[in-house]
Amino acid sequence: MLTPASDEKLVKRALAGSDGAWTALVKRYERRVYNYALRMVGHPDDALDLVQEVFLGVYRNLASYRGDGAFPAWLFRIAAYRCTDYLRRRRPVASLDDDEPAAEPCTGSDPVLAAIATDANRLVVRALAMLPPAQRHVVELKFFQHCTFDEIGARLGISPNTAKTRLYSALRKLKACKELNDEL
Repeated sequence: MLTPASDEKLVKRALAGSDGAWTALVKRYERRVYNYALRMVGHPDDALDLVQEVFLGVYRNLASYRGDGAFPAWLFRIAAYRCTDYLRRRRPVASLDDDEPAAEPCTGSDPVLAAIATDANRLVVRALAMLPPAQRHVVELKFFQHCTFDEIGARLGISPNTAKTRLYSALRKLKACKELNDEL
């Protein structure tokens, strides 16, 4: 049985000109990058645009990946920069339009579960949109990417203590938000 190539091997092969290796890297991480971007910006079309920007940036800078850290950490640092830049250019909207889908729920064919998941996704996206980008990144990395505070600090270029402070501040804001608590 063949084991999948490591990220580092795929990077080396992609740098040597292998389109297959580049495609394998993109396929390995595109869903995670999309979900990250969706939670950060709150709109599926914008998240798709950001996925393209992220992978274009990764492709252009692949030669600068030194391999001294994990490839996903490097990739998501680029994604974090792209999302932050997007949020700076376009101020976040406090809520989603009701006619826009928040995300594709993984619920199988059960329409009740699909409806619950869609409502929950909308609530999560709306809650994250209420936070400043710096706090939103930390919440995303802690709760959705399951990173430690040391990993969050490394990915965002901040200290672990700053990551903790931003997380707890974000949680206080979310807890204090009357609009959000009314929907729960």
